[in-house]
Amino acid sequence: MKITAIELYHVSVPLKKTFWPTWIPGYPQTHNRFTLIKLVTDEGIEGYSAGIAMGRERQGLGDLLGGYLIGTDPTDIDRVQSLLKQAGYLGWRNFWIEPACWDILGKKEGKPVYQLLGGKRRPIDLYVSTGEMHPPAQRVEQLQAMRLRGFKTAKLRVKNPTLEQDVRLIEEIRKGIGDEMDLGVDANQGWLVSIVDRLPAWDLQRAETFADACHDNRIEWLEEPLDSRDYDGNAALKQHARVKISGAELNYGWDEIKIMLEKDCFDIYQPDAVFAGGIAQVKKVIDACRQRQRLFSPHTWTNGIGFYINWNMVLSDPDNTMPLEYPLEEPSWLPEVREGIIAPILPDGNGRLQPFDRPGLGFEIEGDLLKKYGRRFFRLTETRLKLKVIREKGVRAALALARRKKSQG
Repeated sequence: MKITAIELYHVSVPLKKTFWPTWIPGYPQTHNRFTLIKLVTDEGIEGYSAGIAMGRERQGLGDLLGGYLIGTDPTDIDRVQSLLKQAGYLGWRNFWIEPACWDILGKKEGKPVYQLLGGKRRPIDLYVSTGEMHPPAQRVEQLQAMRLRGFKTAKLRVKNPTLEQDVRLIEEIRKGIGDEMDLGVDANQGWLVSIVDRLPAWDLQRAETFADACHDNRIEWLEEPLDSRDYDGNAALKQHARVKISGAELNYGWDEIKIMLEKDCFDIYQPDAVFAGGIAQVKKVIDACRQRQRLFSPHTWTNGIGFYINWNMVLSDPDNTMPLEYPLEEPSWLPEVREGIIAPILPDGNGRLQPFDRPGLGFEIEGDLLKKYGRRFFRLTETRLKLKVIREKGVRAALALARRKKSQG
């Protein structure tokens, strides 16, 4: 099997109400934007994946990918991983593309990806993951409503200028909600963004003090309280804290996360397969967590396709009992805008997701929604790639290059 065509789309789904994500403090998000990739094989199988986007920053990506992916066997995941890494040496982070190859592999085998990875069908508990900071009374009211809808666990956000404000926020919410729900807290310090509001980065002392407050307020876990590459700081915090420390959601795959495991930075590892090396590398993290008796629960705040990718990762480990992150911030970040071009992912009345059986990653692109929200900006086939090389290199050089590449197998 080989890849014979690549298509790239800009997708932009308007939100019904402005969203104010804590990870970009002060930034009004009005659309859910991502880049969609479609890979087509000589057997007619299509594989899809998506990478979160601020706008159209990947406009020139197709010209880079063509030479790497056209003609490649998408089921040779090791080779795909190597090629995407090579294509990223000059700055692109391309591992979000790798799940499209797993989508092809699963469809070829007639199995969901999680089964290819050794998983099995099972329902999964969800935790509702908020994305904004709200006044405590408002957040308590919202959480009480979520509890009535079956959610047993929720994640809060803190992003105040001072430690005292952050501590007061979780104290008041815990007091208001009582013991009705388990709570986690995301500090969003792992990859600090300051393009609008310039809030201070936490140091180890602030993180330790806040971790103590989390323990005192019966918080289950504290997420990304320090820079994601401060390996020694995170390890020291884990040793100090009486609450579980989590992170590694956007780290650069196995190369970085293996250092975190060696230094014992976290109780819970949260690599998102869209960012952190693709499915193959995150599976290595899952296996390492099992060996080291650490927990795995992936980041999922991207879009519906990214959610499915990470849903497969949780299902791939039959022994994983951790709840899966379910991004939801009503009335702005809703399932229909989060998913965009696939059917909304909805829990049952017990806050659980029932398993899917569809081969591949599990979703289907809805053509009418892609037509409504997407715009194809790149398409390349084997023939078009050959013509491009001839135009750029000349006929003689193009033929020599083709012969040389063919001789390599």
